[in-house]
Amino acid sequence: MTAGRQAEGADADPASARGPSRVAKLLSALFYGACSFLIVLVNKALLTTYRFPSPIFLGIGQMAATIMILYVSKLNKIIHFPDFDKKIPVKLFPLPLLYVGNHISGLSSTSKLSLPMFTVLRKFTIPLTLLLETIILGKHYSLNIIVSVFTIILGAFIAAGSDLAFNLEGYIFVFLNDIFTAANGVYTKQKMDPKELGKYGVLFYNACFMIIPTLIISVSTGDLQQATEFNEWKNVLFIIQFLLSCFLGFLLMYSTVLCSYYNSALTTAVVGAIKNVSIAYIGMLVGGDYIFSVLNFVGLNICMAGGLRYSFLTLSSQLNPKQSVDEESIPLDLKS
Repeated sequence: MTAGRQAEGADADPASARGPSRVAKLLSALFYGACSFLIVLVNKALLTTYRFPSPIFLGIGQMAATIMILYVSKLNKIIHFPDFDKKIPVKLFPLPLLYVGNHISGLSSTSKLSLPMFTVLRKFTIPLTLLLETIILGKHYSLNIIVSVFTIILGAFIAAGSDLAFNLEGYIFVFLNDIFTAANGVYTKQKMDPKELGKYGVLFYNACFMIIPTLIISVSTGDLQQATEFNEWKNVLFIIQFLLSCFLGFLLMYSTVLCSYYNSALTTAVVGAIKNVSIAYIGMLVGGDYIFSVLNFVGLNICMAGGLRYSFLTLSSQLNPKQSVDEESIPLDLKS
């Protein structure tokens, strides 16, 4: 958490933000990539291999872990964020709603789709983020970036159209997850003012405001009852993976903050694209729920090629400022 304290403190000190070391850049990028990669695999094992029936309850566990870790860190003066006041809910809105929607829809879609298809369909977050950034933040994009985005979408349509394990409920959840992720990313960028709540304040109060409503949803839908009646709670390996998922839920948000601070949204996008390639192909080998077809496989590869081209273009624009792509015109979320 020391790096997090440095990141938070850098908000108030522009001079310290001008030159983070290459080691800090590399480690924060690797940290984000590892967390993003691991949480998908751990959640997939919990919800598919162990058949844990309560994705909402798992989301509550991740929120609780976020609250406890951040609060203890604040008490020990490792990080800082403002104490609660009546203006905080107004400052945050609509982030808490987007936060819980992103949590629940993401966990639900993970349990109902194979890893390769989940990875492909999550690519629809990119054009949605692009659109919302244009509308809300007034960003503009080059033709090359737009072509890359549509290449990704073309591959996703080809892969989804030939998905032999088509699951309508899973598709609905993953598209809702795309919408929530895109909106959450854009509004977080808008709300994360270091003079107001700061990075950790946004994370902490989001979780605080939504954990009780999410618990009510879990109770009313039977999700909590299914969790309490689950017969693997005596299985030590399951408990370890459940707690690991809760911890990784916090680490994923924390590592995203660090990666974006030390490297900008560009490196976060590149790391996310590389992570997605790894998950899709590993899922074909070890997921156990991928059904092969030629069109599906071709679509997956087109989608991944578009993602890598997008990453190459954004990286080239960073190295060559004369190119037309502005770093600030990069969509906020390519990690999905």
